[in-house]
Amino acid sequence: MQIDKEKILATINQRCKNTLMETLEIEYIEIGEDYLVAKMPVTPKVHQPDGVLHGGASVALAESVGSAASFLFLNTKDFMIRGIEISANHLKSIKEGDVYATARYIHKGRTTQLWEIKITDQQDNIVSICKLTTIRLPKSN
Repeated sequence: MQIDKEKILATINQRCKNTLMETLEIEYIEIGEDYLVAKMPVTPKVHQPDGVLHGGASVALAESVGSAASFLFLNTKDFMIRGIEISANHLKSIKEGDVYATARYIHKGRTTQLWEIKITDQQDNIVSICKLTTIRLPKSN
């Protein structure tokens, strides 16, 4: 079955209206069989006081792309997805441009999932590496 990637990306970007993702200008830009990519502009809006990308903004980007990937790659008709833990290692500072977050599964369990999210700059240098654990819970009727 061929998936309409453009339609999926448009749908998940539309779901971000009036959310933190819209505030941070996070945009989902690429989807594959086992990954999702989002980008976020690095502007003063996401800087810490000394003028570089705030680690909290990086973590918000990572959790956003990991949670969206869980939504896309898991059964969300009968289940809801929640993030239960995130960790981040910030390896490089950046002052401007765009950063790209790519979420890929490390573990895809029936109940819990573990994601690796690599955040890179426009030259593909690693800015941060994050791990996100999500849980799949039954929806209550």
